[in-house]
Amino acid sequence: MLIHGIGHRREAWNRVPELLAPDFDVINIDLPGHGRSPAPGKPAGYTITSYADQVEELLRELAVTQPHVAGNSLGGILALELAARGSVQSCAAFSPAGFWSKAELGLLAMNLLALKVSSYAPGPVIEAVCGNERLRAISMRSLYVHPEHLSTEEAIGDTYNLRRAKGFWPCFIRGIGLSYKQIPLVPSTIAWGEKDRLLLPRQAGRAARKLPSVTHVPLPDCGHVPMVDHPELIASVIRETTARVGVRQLSSVPG
Repeated sequence: MLIHGIGHRREAWNRVPELLAPDFDVINIDLPGHGRSPAPGKPAGYTITSYADQVEELLRELAVTQPHVAGNSLGGILALELAARGSVQSCAAFSPAGFWSKAELGLLAMNLLALKVSSYAPGPVIEAVCGNERLRAISMRSLYVHPEHLSTEEAIGDTYNLRRAKGFWPCFIRGIGLSYKQIPLVPSTIAWGEKDRLLLPRQAGRAARKLPSVTHVPLPDCGHVPMVDHPELIASVIRETTARVGVRQLSSVPG
């Protein structure tokens, strides 16, 4: 199961689903209030706890038991929450939220607000910026190292999705106090883009100190949404994480 970040949509995973498809049944979701998913109905909401409950409910509806999960940013901390519940077999979290300092949270808020405000530009302006490789690189530098890997149509679609995402503001507000304090119960990896401009790479060190039992992996030449920068690398990290499940199970068998 693949889980995107705040204001994004399932297309954020770029080519990762097709790279995983030969060996996995891939469930690529739009979080409630994002992409083509409606806002959650009460009593469900936008907290990480509620999102985890809703994902677990979806898994029950699909008759899927303990999938492997991968998440980015907001989806990363959600994946870690599911790992702490033991609801999944393994977890790969890419630049997960919840490991920031107050100053870093302020920087994140400013960048997210800038992205959100820019999504309300007139259609012709959005199309002109997204259609020009240099302008696209400038406008999306906080998300990607290689925005040229996005087509014009994908960049335009992402921008309009950010504009329309009903879940953006509720997730943004609730994210202010977000901090990951759980311990994953399953094989887990935290991977961080070395050129992440939204959740700075030094947060990877903080995550490593908080969660020494988790595998920590740097992602060279990757930004905040590394699935676009290097989808093959991201698929490889996911595969390596899932492979540790069998190793852990074998090691627990009495000799």
